[in-house]
Amino acid sequence: MTRNPYYSGPPSDHFDGLRFFLPGGPPDKGLGDVLRMVLGGRAERSPWPTRPPSLRPSRPRARVEGGAIELTYIGHSSFLLQTQGVNLLLDPVWSAKVGPFGLIGPTRVTPPALAIEDLPPLDAILVSHNHYDHLDIPTLSALARARPCPVLTPLGNDALLRRADRAIDARAFDWGASVDLGGLVAHFEPALHWSARGRSDRRMALWASFVLSSAAGRIYFAGDTGYGDGSLFDALGERHGPMRLAILPIGAYAPRWFMRDQHCDPDEAVEIFRRLGAERAFACHWGTFRLTSEPYDEPAQRLTAALRRAGVAPERFVAAPPGYVWRIDD
Repeated sequence: MTRNPYYSGPPSDHFDGLRFFLPGGPPDKGLGDVLRMVLGGRAERSPWPTRPPSLRPSRPRARVEGGAIELTYIGHSSFLLQTQGVNLLLDPVWSAKVGPFGLIGPTRVTPPALAIEDLPPLDAILVSHNHYDHLDIPTLSALARARPCPVLTPLGNDALLRRADRAIDARAFDWGASVDLGGLVAHFEPALHWSARGRSDRRMALWASFVLSSAAGRIYFAGDTGYGDGSLFDALGERHGPMRLAILPIGAYAPRWFMRDQHCDPDEAVEIFRRLGAERAFACHWGTFRLTSEPYDEPAQRLTAALRRAGVAPERFVAAPPGYVWRIDD
């Protein structure tokens, strides 16, 4: 493919006119690496439970006012975040399978903790990047009708969404952009990751993490990210200050030789927590879709061990099943 199907803006320090890139980031993996990972990963896989534990939360409140934060874990990287009177949905995925046409790709093992009809009115949806387990067009189409609101996403993903369904109010932003949501501000920030919906569009749409700033404090949502040398998170901490809450991935990290450039493991998640100066953190990206070869509960077990080694109290960095509601008071 010699043209970008999603974005045609001018070159920048992270866009070469065709593809986006993270300055100093790792090179793309080749087809041989992918085949080695897929074939080797199948041999290394251990069984997952057929019915992983989950909780049944009550219907969320209409609004959470003031400096309190209420975080409802729907599953994988999907959350309802409520604070300062603003309701946000993060990387919403309700589909049973994440892949092209809804027919191929990983199958959902743990069902969504909430039904779409149980959601309160939404002020915005944040979508971090276009991998199928984060940007789910059937879910976004359903939300456009059941809970209409803007979908805020990095550059290029708006074109993808509008082509799929004109009812989706997709609005795209570059790294460094800030969007006022009337009570808090969403800042688009880099992540150590990449994008693709198929074999020929790698890095042709941008990916991002989010910092949400308000009177309630700063909240970091990583989406998907590797760790690298940690400097990306030092820079985030310097730019935005300590985080009151960080939502960090801990799963889909094995085999490590392949996944380290795009997914952090539990030990690295604890390092991100530390470098951000976070007061609390919630773990995601594990136990819902079987994306890689580690056992179902290994990410949570390794997080417990990493917190112990780092001298961090376990109640500060929680790994809980879908349906968990974390209420952080003023």
